[in-house]
Amino acid sequence: MSSDTEYLSTPLSAETPVADGLPEGTAFGSERRPLPWWSVQELERRGCTATDWKAVTFHPDCDLSLLSRVEFEGTCSIGRLDAELYPGSCIRNARIVDCTVGDGVSIRNIGGEIRNATIGNMAVIENVGRVEFEDEAECGVGVAVAVLDETGSRPVPLIPGLSAQTAALIARDPRMAEDEYIPQAMAYCDTLGPLNIIGEKAVVKDCGSLFNVSVGPEVRIEGARRLSNGMIINNAAPRRPLAFVGAGVDADGFIVEDGVVDSGAILRNVYVGQGARVEKGFTAHDSLFFANTSMENGEACAVFAGPYSVSMHKGTLLIGAQTSFMNAGSSTNQSNHMYKLGPVHWGLLERGVKTASNSYLMHGAAIGAFSLLMGSHKTHPDSREFPFSYLFGDNQGATVVVPAMMLRSCGLMRDELKWPTRDRRLKRKLPMHDRIIFDVLNPFTVGRILKALDTISELLPLQADDDRFIRYKGMKINKATLERAKKLYTLAVYKYLWTKLPEGQLPQAPEEPASEEQMEWIDLAGLLLTRETLERARRAETHEEREEIFDEAFDNYAQLERDWIASAFSDDWRATPERVKELADEFDHLIEEDRNNYKEALISEADMLRL
Repeated sequence: MSSDTEYLSTPLSAETPVADGLPEGTAFGSERRPLPWWSVQELERRGCTATDWKAVTFHPDCDLSLLSRVEFEGTCSIGRLDAELYPGSCIRNARIVDCTVGDGVSIRNIGGEIRNATIGNMAVIENVGRVEFEDEAECGVGVAVAVLDETGSRPVPLIPGLSAQTAALIARDPRMAEDEYIPQAMAYCDTLGPLNIIGEKAVVKDCGSLFNVSVGPEVRIEGARRLSNGMIINNAAPRRPLAFVGAGVDADGFIVEDGVVDSGAILRNVYVGQGARVEKGFTAHDSLFFANTSMENGEACAVFAGPYSVSMHKGTLLIGAQTSFMNAGSSTNQSNHMYKLGPVHWGLLERGVKTASNSYLMHGAAIGAFSLLMGSHKTHPDSREFPFSYLFGDNQGATVVVPAMMLRSCGLMRDELKWPTRDRRLKRKLPMHDRIIFDVLNPFTVGRILKALDTISELLPLQADDDRFIRYKGMKINKATLERAKKLYTLAVYKYLWTKLPEGQLPQAPEEPASEEQMEWIDLAGLLLTRETLERARRAETHEEREEIFDEAFDNYAQLERDWIASAFSDDWRATPERVKELADEFDHLIEEDRNNYKEALISEADMLRL
């Protein structure tokens, strides 16, 4: 008689019949058949059992010596195990229930069971409590995220491929969302097919339990504590995955798509998008994190974190706010609850807002683009008409505005250069879901500047109150700062024109005046588009059509911007190219002056601290 190794390594006979009730052939590319009786006996000697061996089929070239102490229950299909072709492949110390298993897998030391799963080729599942899928498991798809309004009046459903633009439209337009956007998104999800998958070359190691968690190809999950009702998706090119879930993570009702969740993060009803990172004990519920967002240590509740939102500090609470390109200082705090009707308030922090340490903002509030928020703000300010401002909270919680002061910050221009280089999605060959336009000066912000100049002209003739402040929309403005803001805003406009126009020459206005919808620009979570395009997206009849409209807006941004410039500027802005360049250079000089002052301050600090 041959040895056990020779006996069990013998390929299954080609004449062995296919098990009743199973298709001939599988998605893994080879017919699988039940074992002959003598192979069943040898597997049983190795501690393997089955409720019905006829319902367990194997790849004809499966090396049966690589199975030991395996319990099979229900209908199971096992791929090719081959130590030479697939080093490390085996199934040991596991209970397999109603599963289809691919070629070259490594399944070891399963504390509970693997139930109702399709496991891709060369997947690794080792030292795991259990992996289980219910029949028709939704795996996080359709989970309602109560973003912005924590009471759930603006729910955004989790779907694979959720873009910041679609999510913003759903959250900001709840009536149409309920009737149109959400049904269209869920109709798209109906095309996804079964989700009970551990994908090809996926790695699930040293974890607690995975319950109804779909795992994409090449995804790595290492050390997660508990994952439930979710999906982890990898869209990257082979061997370039971004998707990762790490040690101590506890998540329920989630989708992680080309993002990272690590080091003890806790998620409840959360989307983590492409290049986003949520880690170092960060806690989030009912929140959306889009491209290249970084969240560490703190807490988020009902937050719409658009691209490049950053919070790194303990004691920081972001709540009920929409952000993008935002940087939260330590102990930043927000509130959405006045103990009357529940946590129904929410706020908008337009692109580029920064918050200083210990800043506080009471919602509802709207903070203008690229502003710096300092102190405590309790009067629900709306500073959108004054982008690039300093906002100070006084002793009574009122907001004091110093318009335009951020324009001369060297850090602002540095941010514009660094954001594209820090895009974690690059070099991954991803289908990028979030469309991002990085320009600091753009039709949206410059349009706001033009309106600010008109507002300043209206405010300057007004008499200041006894405390030398002018009151405007819940804010206090010192009259002297308006004159300076007028100068800075004007220089910024000419800097923009010099950057965008050939030799600073303002084009002739078109014969056919542009409509109001063509002239108004919207910042839709990182994508700049006209009101006209936004209305087209609202009227789209399918989820796919709407995404195509956003793609078109992104691709045609430069041309639409040129058209806007031709229509937006009156002859009052027309100047010789030499004069335009002179004013643009003056703007650059202010930034360079700020940079030099900052460097000198650093040198002084270094001298002070020298031994």
